[in-house]
Amino acid sequence: MRIALAQTNPTVGDISGNAAGMISMIARAREGGADCVLFPELSLCGYPPRDLLLQGGFLRACTGAAKSVGEIHSKDITVIFGCPLPVSGGSDGARGIANSLLAYRDGRMVDYYDKQLLPTYDIFDEDRYFTPGTRTVVIDVPGRVDGKTWKVGLTICEDLWKGEDAGFASHYADAPDPVAQVVRAGAQIILSASASPFVLGKSPRHRAILKKHAMNHGVYVASVNQVGGDDELIFDGHAAAFGPDGALVAAGPGFAEAVTMVDIPAGGGMSDPVSQVADEEHLFRALVVGVRDYCRKTGFRSALLGLSGGIDSAVTAAIACAALGPANVLGVALPGPYSSEHSKTDAYELARRLGMKCITVPIAGMFDGAVGVIDPAMVAIEKSKLGEQLPDLAEENLQSRLRGTILMAISNRTGAIVLTTGNKSELAVGYCTLYGDMNGGLAVLCDLTKNWVYRLARWMNEHPDRCGFAGAPIPPGSIEKPPSAELRPNQTDQDSLPPYDVLDEILHRYVEQRQSASAILEACRGRAGFDEATVRRVIRLTDLSEYKRKQAAIGLKVTGVAFGSGRRMPIAQGWKSP
Repeated sequence: MRIALAQTNPTVGDISGNAAGMISMIARAREGGADCVLFPELSLCGYPPRDLLLQGGFLRACTGAAKSVGEIHSKDITVIFGCPLPVSGGSDGARGIANSLLAYRDGRMVDYYDKQLLPTYDIFDEDRYFTPGTRTVVIDVPGRVDGKTWKVGLTICEDLWKGEDAGFASHYADAPDPVAQVVRAGAQIILSASASPFVLGKSPRHRAILKKHAMNHGVYVASVNQVGGDDELIFDGHAAAFGPDGALVAAGPGFAEAVTMVDIPAGGGMSDPVSQVADEEHLFRALVVGVRDYCRKTGFRSALLGLSGGIDSAVTAAIACAALGPANVLGVALPGPYSSEHSKTDAYELARRLGMKCITVPIAGMFDGAVGVIDPAMVAIEKSKLGEQLPDLAEENLQSRLRGTILMAISNRTGAIVLTTGNKSELAVGYCTLYGDMNGGLAVLCDLTKNWVYRLARWMNEHPDRCGFAGAPIPPGSIEKPPSAELRPNQTDQDSLPPYDVLDEILHRYVEQRQSASAILEACRGRAGFDEATVRRVIRLTDLSEYKRKQAAIGLKVTGVAFGSGRRMPIAQGWKSP
């Protein structure tokens, strides 16, 4: 039998457009001699549909389109695709909604399967929407080559992973094992439709789980994943199939729509393309897809950003150019009273290397005018005894806010989306300005620590051909000079923050591993920079800055715990880490 794994890039809610893409891939699979084609989880409506599932008419539109695709386009091929369905006996979700797989052949629905394990952690909230299934489903799929009929078990995403890929396996300690169930029901092949968001390092864990199931149960296991960006989430595709001996027998590409053929029985195995690609390349491709799809699916054709000559804006610009094309990206240099000469020259050198346009809009005159208005106001405030006199960061923040205002004004005039350039290290401890450098529609690097930004920049310069650049995109000066916001004379980031090697490890342990202050101190005992005052200060700054992050632009998620929908911390709270 030949199975086609069709990794698609749906737009959430574009049911007719998604159906058209699926129909095209069904035709490709049929032309390629496939007996069966498998699409990702909820491929018809896109994942995650969130509260669209609760909107009147949405479920009815999904089921109508599913009926059309299945009945009209399944001639001589078994078509299996994801779609939300009303729970059996209900009408338009009145008795609940199931996250389902539909199987059609020759215009007839063969069977349907409802996802049993519903993830509710990190960014997942499936218990909010779906009713878990209880049926085990194994269907007969005839093979055209030898006329043999194969027993194919249907599963969906978490049914296979059981939280093992994300560190939440304990959630299913008492749950039935859908994989064991389909094997007991006679499945020779297990097909899994997935919509599992990209997280750096997760693909090898997925491969290991698929291989384990195949070897433990002596069956073929094939999985297809959604591809593309949906809001802050990025999906990497990377379809895969393993034989009963644990050999990888088919692998789809990453971050691209594709139809991957799996022949069963399979002869021999292959090397895994996932393991042959550096982490930096996976990360670069994920961010490029995230930017490209966010802009495409929200209607933006171009982007702009402030260019400071620093590493963050340089890497953001390079990713934007790779995603949208240099002609569709505008850099704006915004020199202020404390901007160094090399910040301006590095900004223009970056634009030259990338082939993008750059303009200069000085803010010194605006800054002097604003200070001239604010200073008399402060005299009046002091005379009125309103509040206490706080440390004066107003002039530093004012420069950032003037820059943010200019960028948003240009966005209003041009229709280009503003990309914010801040990284995870800064966002964590509040080293950023509300209504200033945080202005924008998409935060590209907000889930990358400062050290990862440098690491990605160096990799791009060492492998420009892997990124689609003619030469090294990042000016050496942007990498080599000490990082600085340049909001006061001779300022560097380390005037206010610990060294980034120290800061980033504390943040990794506190934010992503959720360790307490005492656990971090114990783990880092004796290491320079990890004294108790520093660790507790970083944690306190992280907690205090939650209000800023709640007002930040949506940001692309690439790690296990990102600031965003998956990390739900209160703003007004009195907890102190022990």
